Amino acid sequence: MIESAEILWKLVEHLTLTAAPAVAVGLLAVRRGIRSVPLILTMALAASGLVAILAFWGFYASPTIGKVWTLVVLFGSIEAIVWASWGGGLDRGTLRALRTPLLLWAFATGFVVFLGFLHGGADAALHTASSRFSGGLPSDSDIPQYYSNWFYVHGHHGTPPLFPGEWHMSDRPPLQIGYVLSQRSLDWDAKTLHYEILGVVIQQLWIVGMWAVLTAARLRPYTRALALFAAMVSDVAIVHGFFVWPKLIAAAFLLGATALVVAPEWKSWRRDVRVAALFACLCGPAMLAHGSSVFGIIPLLIFAALRGMPSWRWLGVAVTVAAVLLGSWSAYQRYADPPGDRLLKWQLGGVTEIDERGALETIGDSYREAGIGGAVDAKWDNFVAMSGLDGGPERVEQALDAVGKGELDEALALLRDPRFFSLLAVLGILLIAPLAMLLARDRGRRRTAEWRFALFCFAFVVVGCLAWGLLLFGSPNAVAYLHVGSLAIPLLAICGCVAGLCSISFRLALPIVTLNALGVLVVYTPALTPLPGTEYSPSAALLAATSLVGFALVAFYQGDLGAGDLDVEVLQRDDTSTFGVLTS
Repeated sequence: MIESAEILWKLVEHLTLTAAPAVAVGLLAVRRGIRSVPLILTMALAASGLVAILAFWGFYASPTIGKVWTLVVLFGSIEAIVWASWGGGLDRGTLRALRTPLLLWAFATGFVVFLGFLHGGADAALHTASSRFSGGLPSDSDIPQYYSNWFYVHGHHGTPPLFPGEWHMSDRPPLQIGYVLSQRSLDWDAKTLHYEILGVVIQQLWIVGMWAVLTAARLRPYTRALALFAAMVSDVAIVHGFFVWPKLIAAAFLLGATALVVAPEWKSWRRDVRVAALFACLCGPAMLAHGSSVFGIIPLLIFAALRGMPSWRWLGVAVTVAAVLLGSWSAYQRYADPPGDRLLKWQLGGVTEIDERGALETIGDSYREAGIGGAVDAKWDNFVAMSGLDGGPERVEQALDAVGKGELDEALALLRDPRFFSLLAVLGILLIAPLAMLLARDRGRRRTAEWRFALFCFAFVVVGCLAWGLLLFGSPNAVAYLHVGSLAIPLLAICGCVAGLCSISFRLALPIVTLNALGVLVVYTPALTPLPGTEYSPSAALLAATSLVGFALVAFYQGDLGAGDLDVEVLQRDDTSTFGVLTS
């Protein structure tokens, strides 16, 4: 109970500190008369990312400057919140609509944290995170902490030491380091619990990004709720949310940018240079969180152009802002801690060995060595890996045999393996959706918003997977396993499947989503490799269950449909309200 109380206190602390600048920006936007919930949420996300990356550069300049920046952000956020709220006058409908994603984010974080520590292990938080849901995970989640320790003390004086495995600081983008530095001055511990909980808090920002997408798509409230619940109770949110490498952070910003593109207001936004800057302030942090975001940015840019090409002035502003964000990091990689291209050579060139060649030279040499036939085989292996056919069915069969022998832990371990690696395995029984839509297309088209959103998600996933499979080098060293790509792709795939089922019948979607969620909970609730001296915690179980119930209640609460929601009949008459370009 004492351990759970400590975790709960630290959780509240980091939720508050992370939310403060985002809430301040959201309230200031409402004070300025903005009513679009997706726009406000994306502004809040962008503010959060910019605060973090500026914290990184502040500590790089000087630890003193960095510490002053963290205090300025904290007290400035408090002052902005008080000023924006002073005297009332804020639109209550908009505030109620914004309260929903805030609560969803908090409950989702609590669920992942307490499910993760269900068998204790808070005294060795990072060790627990690396083995709790999937055994044998690498040390990637420790890299941001390792380098935040360096910059917190040394700033730019000297070159950061190599991380074990000969990883340079410049080999990994810095956004998560910035988030850690932005809060480290205020409270920290020596046993990595603060770091782990903060990591889960910022990983679960994908909730805010996805809610922005779902509200921008003008889905019915029950569809929004069911889609988000399915994504929350999934391998993606649980496994990658508790093992705190920065992949879900990248997905959060990419989803925020997607919300701008799918909104009906895109017709006017694509001529507004302020939205251009906002779009770049979402795509930039996505890349500064993890380079795999490029596999999601490619389909996003394609569909943005299909929905209406922005003006040249808009493009110029977006490129300029992105160049500032990404160019500063590229300069650090080139001049402060070269070469900074190990991950690029690995993923696009299939080379894991460290050598003196540049990235382009390495990639070119790899393709010349493989030849046309070898390159085609490598790409084919990427798409086979996405499908899970490279051993997935055999593991499922072995799991069934283990169940027959009463070896339940072995069966669960076998089931976790393909779900960690394969895109289609993560979708599970939700894969019924495309077939159901095909068979009941006349019925489904009556609910225009859900139907078109599902088609958009499927198209986004297909284009994203093509980019992912073709750009990634392939076997043997750079195969397109789920965690190697952008996690925005499986999240949109899940929500698209649920929206497709809801377009046919909510009564059809509800039991399928419920069954899928129960399956995920059965697979991931047991602790298969607990740390020595730990045991199941009833208080952690209660808090995890309470958080999940709270998430569901907030998601499905129908007392407020949210600012900007449209009447379903109006949506059915408006062929351009969402994604008519995909079905026209």
